[in-house]
Amino acid sequence: MKQKDDVNASIFKRSSWTGLMLVLVAAITLEATSLVQYIFARKGLENEASNRAMTQLEATQYKIMDVIDQAEAAVRNSVWIAQWALTHTDSVQLISQRIVADNPVIVGSTMAFVPGYVPERPLFSPYAFWDADTLAFTSLATPEYDYPSQEWFVKPIELGTGYWSEPYVDTGGGEILMTTYSLPITDPETGKIAAVLTGDISLEWLSDLVGDIEIYPNATGIMVSRAGQWITNKGDDTASINKRARFLDQARNRADFKELQQAMLSGESGVRTLTFNKVKRTVYFAPVEKTGWSMCIAIPESDIYKNVKRVGFWVTLLQLLGLAMLIFILRALVRNQAKYSKLSERKKMMESELQIASNIQMAMIPKTFPPFPERHDLDMAASIDPAKEIGGDLYDFFIRDDKLFFCIGDVSGKGIPAALVMAVTRSVFRSVTTHEDRPGKIIAAMNNSMVDVNDNTMFVTFFCGVLDLKGGHLSYCNAGHNPPMILTDAIRTLPVEANLPLGIIKGFEYVEQETDLQNDDALFLYTDGLTEAENSEQRQFGVMRTKEALRGRKRSDLHLKNIQSEVKKFVGDAPQSDDLTMLFIHYLGKDGDSTTERTLTLTNKINEISKLAGFIDDIAESAHLDSGLASMLNLAIEEAVTNVVNYAYPEGKEGKIDITSTLQKGRLVFAICDSGKPFDPTKAPKADTQSSVEQRPIGGLGIHLVRNIMDTVNYEYKDGQNILTLTKAL
Repeated sequence: MKQKDDVNASIFKRSSWTGLMLVLVAAITLEATSLVQYIFARKGLENEASNRAMTQLEATQYKIMDVIDQAEAAVRNSVWIAQWALTHTDSVQLISQRIVADNPVIVGSTMAFVPGYVPERPLFSPYAFWDADTLAFTSLATPEYDYPSQEWFVKPIELGTGYWSEPYVDTGGGEILMTTYSLPITDPETGKIAAVLTGDISLEWLSDLVGDIEIYPNATGIMVSRAGQWITNKGDDTASINKRARFLDQARNRADFKELQQAMLSGESGVRTLTFNKVKRTVYFAPVEKTGWSMCIAIPESDIYKNVKRVGFWVTLLQLLGLAMLIFILRALVRNQAKYSKLSERKKMMESELQIASNIQMAMIPKTFPPFPERHDLDMAASIDPAKEIGGDLYDFFIRDDKLFFCIGDVSGKGIPAALVMAVTRSVFRSVTTHEDRPGKIIAAMNNSMVDVNDNTMFVTFFCGVLDLKGGHLSYCNAGHNPPMILTDAIRTLPVEANLPLGIIKGFEYVEQETDLQNDDALFLYTDGLTEAENSEQRQFGVMRTKEALRGRKRSDLHLKNIQSEVKKFVGDAPQSDDLTMLFIHYLGKDGDSTTERTLTLTNKINEISKLAGFIDDIAESAHLDSGLASMLNLAIEEAVTNVVNYAYPEGKEGKIDITSTLQKGRLVFAICDSGKPFDPTKAPKADTQSSVEQRPIGGLGIHLVRNIMDTVNYEYKDGQNILTLTKAL
């Protein structure tokens, strides 16, 4: 305790000296400021003018964007009904009527069809608009208006997306100065653009909004379109738009004005200085999003520095006030430093406690692999990677009465609450499975127990399975979890009934399902943290990448390591968004599952290959294969062995080639092993069988032939041996 008090005293002493030095520096700074008050006052006024102008520009932008966004939303939200109306053209006028009636910012709307889309109406464009306070209707499909040539119709079709038109006086339409947001409507059946849906907004409010900017007595607000058209002045015709911009018209041939205009038309933001008619003006400008417009405020410098003396007084006063506040803050800082130190210690303690909680949580799940080293009928691996210190995923498994009971789950939410539910779920699973063998009843009992204690309305997606290790019979039940993948000769999704997650409705009847696993089949279970893992572009890892990562491997730990590597490579530097848990179960059956096994050993000599014919004939006879299939098998095995003879061993070195044939339930498996240099024939490029013999590259036809005859071809290099496994389903 004494040592802690000494530390606090030392902190207080250092803080006091630091405070005194800061106060002294502040006093000197204040004195220096008073000597150059005029300069600082000017700078302050410049900053004030800049802040006021940029704030006004930003506020005006927000108001403009509010109207723009409302208009866009009104049109976009009507796309679905517009697509419906493509086949119900009698209802088209109602769409425009609804857009105008329900959206105060929109003064007119039409759904203009591509000429000829509606056979009985070559030109079809009903238009709804406000006439004073009355909703009126007209048609734009007239020779005088010629809507197919209008910018608002042509551009969205050309660009294939929404488009804001240049400001224009809509003669024959709304009869006011307006701009139009147009959105192409695509025919769902043909995929072609069938019509354009629009929303018109009047620019009179924009003239009032920008033209009435008066942050300084002589400040001038200006809005320019992307084509260089000034649109800020009150009036109802194009000529009057330029009235309030006369002060810029006087400088159109000046280089500084051209630079300003180019910057505005390029969508830049910033500040420029213009001097003409002996008046120096500071111009602040910024773009208006989505429209391509730009807005500026020009302020005469005489307005900015008019009250320089008064501003100087207030600057000095504020500096003194700031000095007083600094003293007060320093005093409070010294008092609170000990408190901050305690908070830091508490934070470290909480982090330590979270780490302990994580260790306790991880201790609850099996993590020693292989978990059953005494058994040769099962190969398993599992992993769990929480997104935070502690997570809500779980897996568990154990063997009772020669049956493997296993599960995987994902608790809704994260953090401590999810971890507590995870612990309860795992405990209930262990408790129920001590006396119950049916997955459906196991999950039903777990659900009823968890509903009774689920005060926080959290739920758990859960998958439970029971695998009979004697015969490979699998019974399982799914409670809203991701369906596992089953690896046989191919990789497919295990059919599951979705059912409800655990903890939602008491008494829910869960559907149990069954299937059989053959020797060498495998199950891969996972949580959505795998398939929904996102990279920096917010793209998900997905089911297809998961299946691709599962190909070509037998050992369960290799599968998980490969998937973890692929996920890490895909995600990159993006933060982990969810817990990632995987469980891999490789069923190897009991010894003696194979009905027939034969082995042939050859040396790497071409004349040895002739022994294969009799070897294959014996296998075909015992398996009751027809002569055609036997010939095809002989051709595939001969091609694979010839490849080993020619390339596995260095020239002149004798080596062995072991060919093992296993006749299993419904399939014939050949394993070709040699101790030569590592070589994977399955990586040979796909043979181009379409090109002529002269154009076709050398190689690749042998493995192409083998692939066409056999159902699966797998390669692995293990314990110094090349192992090529060929499987044919019978």
